[in-house]
Amino acid sequence: MLTASGAWAVPGPVMSADCPEPVKLQSAPVAQTAAADDTQSDIQLEMDSFEATRDGQWDLKGDVGIRQGHREIKTSDATYDPQTRKFSTRSPVTYSDPGMKVQGSGADFDPDGSVTFEGAQFELPAQPARGSAARIHANRQGELNLDDVRYTTCPIGNDDWILKASDIDISQEAGMGTGRNVRLDFKGVPILYTPFISFPVSDQRKTGFLFPSFGTSSRSGTEIGAPWYWNIAPEYDATFLPTWYSKRGARLDTEFRYLSPFGRGTFTADYLPDDQEFGDSRLLAHFVDQSDFSRHLRLEIDAADVSDSRWFEDFGLGPEGTSVSYLNRAANLIYLDDIWFASLLAQNFQIIDTTIDDFDRPYTLLPQLAVHAHAPGQPFGLTLNFDGEISNFLRDDGVTGLRMDIAPEIRMPLRGAGLYLEPAASWRYTAYDLDDTAPGIDRTPHRSAPILSVDGGVAFEKNWGPGGKRLQTFEPRFLYLYVPYRNQDALPVFDTGAPDLNPVQLFRTNRFVGADRLGNANQVSIGFTSRLLDSATGQQFISGTVGQAIYFDPPLVTLPGETMDDTESSDIVAELELTAFENWNVSAGIQWDPGETRSEKGDINLQYRPNFDRVANLGYRFRRGNIEQVDGSVAWPVGERWGAYARMVYSLEDEKTLDQFAGLEYRSCCWRLRFVGRRYVSNRDGDVDTSFLVQLELNGLSSVGVGADAFLERSIRGYSINRPGEQD
Repeated sequence: MLTASGAWAVPGPVMSADCPEPVKLQSAPVAQTAAADDTQSDIQLEMDSFEATRDGQWDLKGDVGIRQGHREIKTSDATYDPQTRKFSTRSPVTYSDPGMKVQGSGADFDPDGSVTFEGAQFELPAQPARGSAARIHANRQGELNLDDVRYTTCPIGNDDWILKASDIDISQEAGMGTGRNVRLDFKGVPILYTPFISFPVSDQRKTGFLFPSFGTSSRSGTEIGAPWYWNIAPEYDATFLPTWYSKRGARLDTEFRYLSPFGRGTFTADYLPDDQEFGDSRLLAHFVDQSDFSRHLRLEIDAADVSDSRWFEDFGLGPEGTSVSYLNRAANLIYLDDIWFASLLAQNFQIIDTTIDDFDRPYTLLPQLAVHAHAPGQPFGLTLNFDGEISNFLRDDGVTGLRMDIAPEIRMPLRGAGLYLEPAASWRYTAYDLDDTAPGIDRTPHRSAPILSVDGGVAFEKNWGPGGKRLQTFEPRFLYLYVPYRNQDALPVFDTGAPDLNPVQLFRTNRFVGADRLGNANQVSIGFTSRLLDSATGQQFISGTVGQAIYFDPPLVTLPGETMDDTESSDIVAELELTAFENWNVSAGIQWDPGETRSEKGDINLQYRPNFDRVANLGYRFRRGNIEQVDGSVAWPVGERWGAYARMVYSLEDEKTLDQFAGLEYRSCCWRLRFVGRRYVSNRDGDVDTSFLVQLELNGLSSVGVGADAFLERSIRGYSINRPGEQD
């Protein structure tokens, strides 16, 4: 029964004997505004009874529900002030809105949309996260102010990690939180204290310190870093990582990223003011930019510089650091339309491997202008092509100078159902203007020759299997190529080499890459490809290719130091790829010398991947007289929460392990701990380095330690820490 006390009279429509329907209180400012904004929506009340007190307040009794838009408060008793439109309760209360749920011992609900809770437990379902606080103040913008806080992303009943702070401010709109006097406990053990911290509650960017990193290696000792992120503007940001090495001293890594009206770029600089192990200051800088000035014009810049040749051995990620021989420095202005492609390139290289002979080091291009044109659909169905370049090659030692290379071409594509025939004719002319030549050497040599070819192929298809669900193809191809012999021993070699033989190389019109050599040819290349496909989706299950070139005249053109055998055919090359067969993937390739009846190179890679987080790889690589390696890696769960990782790269030729690591991971519902121990060859002298990677990842907060997850994804082919469709 509703009663009123004192001298206050309550309007009749509000008073109902049993109050079966929600009682709707309206004030003029609220009633006249649309309900799109919760703070401008009508306030709705449900209660068992109420009393209007002498001072003008209403005491709401029994089960009380207060709603405004998407926000709702439930309690057993509450007080409402019609003048200020403010509710308060000192009874247990629950509150919910689209971004937060709270249970507290009391609450004050203001008409501006702010709520203050006492003795509260809260949940942020979108993160998800939860915690408790002595006091919580939340406004309608989704900003939270919490005092005496405990915060975690662990589910209820699990407090494996807890962030404790004297106060925390969380902006759900910005997706970030800041805390003061913060301590992080893991399994009840304090692992971090800071007077101030900034942490994400979404993927939004915000200035502040990130969690520290630490690790150890035999070359640098223990390392501890504390990264700081600076959100300068929506189109600029920077990250600073000061790191201390027990053997080397201090290091500062800086990354600056930007977006411009034309494109984007990144500048990184890693600096050691005094490397105690090296005995001097050290620096690595790298600048990358891509700017699109129009839909046809682009500028690409990629330039790096390092202070010394040992940087990548000391700070590289493994044996790959020892293979860094050059650092690229290039700027390339590119024009592209429907017919023309042109590039103006300036490029040189910093030599990292100082053991390379001066006469074998790459040239500086200053500049190179290259043009390509492709104009199909000409009269009689012809296609016109043009390739040309003018390059200026500079170097301290050896011959330098200008090179011009042009090659106009005409093709006649003849195509029908399942077959094609494409005769082509071109003329290649290359001329030089040389400096620093030996006495008596022609400074303006040149070479010209026609290139005639006929390329053709057929595609046969056959459906088979139950219901014709499988489609098998057989695709023979041939290329007849004629290029007359030209003696080119007097021509310099600026940027030309002989690539590895493969099925693609068999069907090129020059067996060299670069304009300094044009191989003579009177030959036919023959290849066969067969595929097995899903006839409905086109998904490929297996494909195989084999090919060989038959020489009517032996190849005579060589590079300096190269010899050619008098042979009637090239090596046989073959490739096999098996995919989508019960989680198995196989790729293999071989180059076979029929004259010597032996393989010259080969590789095979076998992968079993039944799920995103479990994969096993086994590989073999062989290059006669150069490389023979076995590579095995695995990432596999070994229990409900445990996972194991391992990899080994072993050189059969050197009888030595080049790289090996093993690690374990424990996955909880709200944290993940990875530990990886690694031993690898770290320099060209064969010295071995040992390192340890430790990473504690707290879901929804951050990770502590070295990024072992990125290392594992890079080192174990096919492994991912995320399910398909998920992001880091």
